[in-house]
Amino acid sequence: MLQGIDHLVIAVRDLDAATKDYRDLGFTVVPGGRHTGIGTYNSLVAFRDGAYLELIAFYEPRDDHRWWAPLQKGGGLVDYCLQTDDLPGDTRVLRAAGIDVGDPEQRDRKRPDGKEIRWVFSLSRGAYRGVAPFIIADETGRDERVPRERSHANGVTGVGTLTVAVHDVAGLRRWYAAVTRQPGTDVTRPDLAGAGVRFVVGPHTLDFVAPTSASSPLLAWLDTRGPSPYAATFSGGRPGALDPAKTHGARLALA
Repeated sequence: MLQGIDHLVIAVRDLDAATKDYRDLGFTVVPGGRHTGIGTYNSLVAFRDGAYLELIAFYEPRDDHRWWAPLQKGGGLVDYCLQTDDLPGDTRVLRAAGIDVGDPEQRDRKRPDGKEIRWVFSLSRGAYRGVAPFIIADETGRDERVPRERSHANGVTGVGTLTVAVHDVAGLRRWYAAVTRQPGTDVTRPDLAGAGVRFVVGPHTLDFVAPTSASSPLLAWLDTRGPSPYAATFSGGRPGALDPAKTHGARLALA
């Protein structure tokens, strides 16, 4: 069963600069280490609700990587991962709902302290990347993959709402309802001149929103980036948007 957001992926060009800037925003940022054989390394921001942010960058060009192309278009939020207690089962559920999902793959990274972290994930592919989640299961334990430092000077305690820009709300509602076993709730988002459907997975809210007006900022996003994560809010702390100069392309706010 899907249990909530595991992590949000934020692609950045300069990991050192992003790490410093997120610390300046009041987050506790922990170096994550290097992934084996795929040209990426990361820093992590973990929350008390079990979710975390992955700030990920490339230490070598990798145009075959799923996050390389969106990074060239500005980076920021590029993907999201959901926790599961049954990776093979939920992989089958996603496929049965009509989503193109790959077979479970093993991955690993080496932390700065030298410990090797291993996990298995199933990736949504093609047009579903960033709209459908990828899902993950740990081999070395989640508290080894996710930092234990989960308190932040800015007061953030977790992820609130992830907003995903889409064209086709009806189609998305059908497959997500099948996956989550809930019908979803109609949602209007005047802040985006859009409307869509809301699903709650564990402690987290997922809004899939399509533009309903020529004034919607989602139109330009969909034109350049396609259906994909658009913005996220956090629980806890003082409400307000975070400085976009510090978030490296991610639309983030405390709510």
